[in-house]
Amino acid sequence: MYFPYYLMHPVLTAQPGYMINVQFPRTYPPVDTKIFESSIKSFRLLMEQGSLLLDRLSNVSFAHKIMTFAQQGKKAEVDQLIQSTGLKVPVTTKFTPSGVELILTAKGSQTTFGNCCTLTINLKWGQ
Repeated sequence: MYFPYYLMHPVLTAQPGYMINVQFPRTYPPVDTKIFESSIKSFRLLMEQGSLLLDRLSNVSFAHKIMTFAQQGKKAEVDQLIQSTGLKVPVTTKFTPSGVELILTAKGSQTTFGNCCTLTINLKWGQ
């Protein structure tokens, strides 16, 4: 006696002629927290450096200089002022008339896994 394939494997069919998408269990590699631990360590440094930067930016005369240079479109001067804070990590600065974005990046020398982490600080300074 002949049995149609879909009747022999009811798991694969919802109704005769309609196939159900069967997902097989995935296999994952063993958990290794080394990279994650390194990222956390690097990010803690970024948080410390971000805090130092915010402390410096809270100085009114320093903030005034940065905003004045930014308003004049002098990115190199803004970057130089940011670097003068003595941060140990690279900072990328982007600004608009309404705010500034500061991106701190963990350098490869701080972690054996390269640039793992970034901390982005967005601050509003205008309408």
